[in-house]
Amino acid sequence: MGDTAEYSIGSEVTCSDGICGELSRVVVDPVARVLTHLVVEPKHRQGQGRLVPIDLADAGAAEIKLRCSMAEFDALENAEETRFLPDVTGEMGYGAGETYAWPYYGLGGGALVGMGGGLGIAGGELAGAPQFTISDRVPKGEVEVSRGEPVHASDGRIGRVQGLVIDPQDHHVTHVLLEQGHLWGKKAVTIPIGAVEQVTVDGVRLNLTKDEVRELPAVDLGHHG
Repeated sequence: MGDTAEYSIGSEVTCSDGICGELSRVVVDPVARVLTHLVVEPKHRQGQGRLVPIDLADAGAAEIKLRCSMAEFDALENAEETRFLPDVTGEMGYGAGETYAWPYYGLGGGALVGMGGGLGIAGGELAGAPQFTISDRVPKGEVEVSRGEPVHASDGRIGRVQGLVIDPQDHHVTHVLLEQGHLWGKKAVTIPIGAVEQVTVDGVRLNLTKDEVRELPAVDLGHHG
């Protein structure tokens, strides 16, 4: 596609001294339509994913290369954050909401203790396990786009996001990679960014009809992971 760079979600990502993971999602400024960050997750979910500034990345034919070492990658911001919810038991002399559950992993049996939340396993389940939520970290005013998010034509859903194509000079998004069709008839097409009306938490919305999308030429993404 000329002087553009394809960021196909699921592609392998390497640092200067080794493989650091795979691209799990991308972060976009929806107003400027600029790709700002990549979210790179270690393969097999071993360890925390990292929020990688796009300035550190180059999209190659078969992989995405980062201009940093593994140690520098590990020092980047975590892509997710864990929030532990207030303990509501009121134990240990504290009122509800005054303590927080935090997991502790024992060295021997692997038991988990929630501080202020009790201990023990009953009926095969952990009693008093700490309550927490895990959420993605996205810079303020920006949105993340994940593989498989729905793409909506003006007259209904047309497919799923496969990735983005950007101008490597200024990181502006030029096309959205769309996976269209069903299991035995899938193809990938590129949607010009001018046809994108919105990128929201509900997916990508186009100003094209389904028939107009189907008339777009297919592209070969077989070189991506």
